[in-house]
Amino acid sequence: MEQGLEVALTDLQSSWNNVRHHTEEISSDRLLVRRGQAFNITLYFRKRGFQPGLDNIIFVAETGPLPDLSNGTRALFSLAGHHGPSPWIASLETNGASSLEVSLCAPPTAAVGRYLLKVHIDCFQKSVTAYQLGEFILLFNPWCPGDSVYLDSEPQRQEYVVNDYGFIYQGNKNWIRPCPWNYGQFEENIIDICLELLDKSLNFQIDPATDCALRGSPVYISRVVCAMINSNDDNGVLNGNWSESYLDGINPAEWTGSVAILKQWHATGCQPVRYGQCWVFAAIMCTVMRCLGIPTRVITNFDSGHDTDGNLIIDEYYDSTGRILENKKKDTVWNFHVWNECWMARKDLPPGYGGWQVLDATPQETSNGLYCCGPASVRAIKEGEVDLNYDTAFAFSMVNADCMSWLVYGGKEQKIHRDTNTVGNFISTKSIQSDERDDVTENYKYIEGSPQERLVFMRALQKLKARRSEGPHKADSQHSTPVPLNGDSPRSLHMPSLRPSDIVQVSLKFQLLDPPNMGQDIRFVLLALNMSLQFKDLKVNLSAQSLLHDGSPLPPFWQDTAFITLSPEEAKTHSCRIPYSQYSQYLSTDKLIRISALGEEKNSPEKILVDKIITLAYPGIMINVLGAAIVNQPLSIQVLFSNPLSEHVADCVLTVEGSGLFKKQQRVLIGVLKPQHRASITLETVPFKSGQRQIQANLRSNKFKDIKGYRNVYVDLRL
Repeated sequence: MEQGLEVALTDLQSSWNNVRHHTEEISSDRLLVRRGQAFNITLYFRKRGFQPGLDNIIFVAETGPLPDLSNGTRALFSLAGHHGPSPWIASLETNGASSLEVSLCAPPTAAVGRYLLKVHIDCFQKSVTAYQLGEFILLFNPWCPGDSVYLDSEPQRQEYVVNDYGFIYQGNKNWIRPCPWNYGQFEENIIDICLELLDKSLNFQIDPATDCALRGSPVYISRVVCAMINSNDDNGVLNGNWSESYLDGINPAEWTGSVAILKQWHATGCQPVRYGQCWVFAAIMCTVMRCLGIPTRVITNFDSGHDTDGNLIIDEYYDSTGRILENKKKDTVWNFHVWNECWMARKDLPPGYGGWQVLDATPQETSNGLYCCGPASVRAIKEGEVDLNYDTAFAFSMVNADCMSWLVYGGKEQKIHRDTNTVGNFISTKSIQSDERDDVTENYKYIEGSPQERLVFMRALQKLKARRSEGPHKADSQHSTPVPLNGDSPRSLHMPSLRPSDIVQVSLKFQLLDPPNMGQDIRFVLLALNMSLQFKDLKVNLSAQSLLHDGSPLPPFWQDTAFITLSPEEAKTHSCRIPYSQYSQYLSTDKLIRISALGEEKNSPEKILVDKIITLAYPGIMINVLGAAIVNQPLSIQVLFSNPLSEHVADCVLTVEGSGLFKKQQRVLIGVLKPQHRASITLETVPFKSGQRQIQANLRSNKFKDIKGYRNVYVDLRL
């Protein structure tokens, strides 16, 4: 009597399959494959080999707690090639004496996640034996034309899916600085933490069967992840904090990578990590989305608008001394704001709105009841189609609102100036396979002031007016401006005269005399120019105040008054100095100082207002790699840093990390650094991944939090 077919062993060929599926950096001994692409497994049998025609092998793939054929979370597919109830495919590769190699392929629309693979063997149509073959993880596939995240450029796939480090641009539009970041999406356990994040979402908690069935949609997944990065509705990854008080957590400016944050969230039973701000939320989301296989990049928008009442106008108020006042409506223009773009088809929108989509994980507005934003089509933003899903109106206002300036005096408000160019400048992301900055502003808006730009603005405004009856926007988010180092001397933002240009006869302008380095006095001049043929007597009130992350002002800490007499067509300068001892105790983490001047002409009601945002800079950390970097060979790394201040600093801690170079973040307790003291330490590590890598470092103390540095390293596979 013929014996039945019994499976003795299964080889999932994890190492070989993972290389073909671009997941080998995640693991070589766990099977991680991408949908729409075949993978091979080998079945070994006990007593005899597979006999076509006699043995019917049916594979079963299941995901989620309630796998079901009807919603696609359970698949049945036969090796015989019959058109089964599922679009999964099994085909025979080689049939040995006691083994069988088969090729399996999930459809490019399958739900992503953790799967259990089983096999049912029907021998002689008499008995069915079931075996569990093992687990595998299914990911999105930007290499597959049938996948809705397909990206047809290999350099772009390498940058936006495979690259595990990058830069997040910070500062202000005239002083753009790259902050190095370790995304680490392929580091140990990160894929499991990403899947855990999906399972902790409110969607899964409420209806796990439906949630798992919808995980084939990148639109759905991106909204779930976006809501889970912040903790406003759930036990998301990060707590936001814009209070300047971080005693019970980590100052957001200190982070240099996503891995430590995600691992802390997992290790504490999914308790939100303290603390994050916009660039940290965006960096974590980039890690999760790249890990899941969705092409993602981090975007910085300089002079980012937050329009709270949906009229596409940001209102700013000044007093009679030129100080900027706190805005009761909470309209603000942030020095920068950071979000993500994810690449996907948008079959839920009219044709032409696929491609890059804005997703903003910073908790600002609710979207369908949850704190998430997007995906909003970048093309829809550019065209002013603010009624398209999701949250396109909010994204539009961040890049294309107008700014209105008001002078407040005697209990009255006087409209001074409307600026159509202030909001949305130098929208930036890391270039493809380069450390340079790529400006993508033209993807979001037509040239400022062009007929097309104004036409789009009016289109968006009309659509918003039609929606305003639904209720006002609500917004309470704030954003911060930490400044990385490494680069040219900073220049500061200059705000033109607020008087209409056709009646300006006297202009005021600030000019820095030295780069504004932390620990040094700030020296600058006020340049007054009389462009008329009459004598002018000016009284100018000058002040300086620190700014918080969201542009909110603190009280002035320095004031001066200048009396300037100008002959016709004469220019004069007024010299100013703000000592370090005077400004140091008033600085926020972001090191922003706003200097302003309000000029009044004698016997004239006209006022001239000018201001400049100064970002104070630190010297960067220098990193030297001592010798050749080779996989599994010891490597010495020298880190050089200094105390830039003329005073002792305490509680100094140096952190160093780098995916593929360090198994975990290195923390070195430095203690006290003397004034202007330079120091160096040497760290030993053993690189465990080859290719282009990056080391990120941060130095914090009781006086500063974010002195940063980085070094790119190429690791060879062998000597």
